[in-house]
Formats: sequence, structure tokens, C-alpha cells
Amino acid sequence: MMAKTSSKWNPITYVKEVKSETKKVTWPTKDETIKSTIAVFIMVALAAAFLFLADQIMAFAIRFILGL
Repeated sequence: MMAKTSSKWNPITYVKEVKSETKKVTWPTKDETIKSTIAVFIMVALAAAFLFLADQIMAFAIRFILGL
């Protein structure tokens, strides 16, 4: 649902609408936040390890090719 637009911006109305919308947000529980944070750290570590290994393999291949 789109908010009504008027020719003049009203900060008081804006603040009231923001307050109303934040009441509709479903905030995660502490347990959900902790689990999500752990999952993000694990995925970042896996991505970093993959990129490190890919970089090392490519560097080895380039050194091998240029060394011939």
C-alpha cells in the first residue's frame, strides 16, 4: 500500500508513519539472532577458505605456465 503523496512534505506525519510501521515489524528473538549470526560467520569462513584455495591454485598454475 502506497502512502499518500502531497505537494508539501510534513515531517510530523512522516515520523508518525515510521512509528506505525515499526510496530508492524516482526523482530527476531535473541536465539534466532544468535543462530543467524553463527551461520553468517560459518559461511564467511567457508567463502574465505574457498577463495584462498582458489587463489593459491591459480597462482600455482600461473607460476607453472610462466616457468616453462
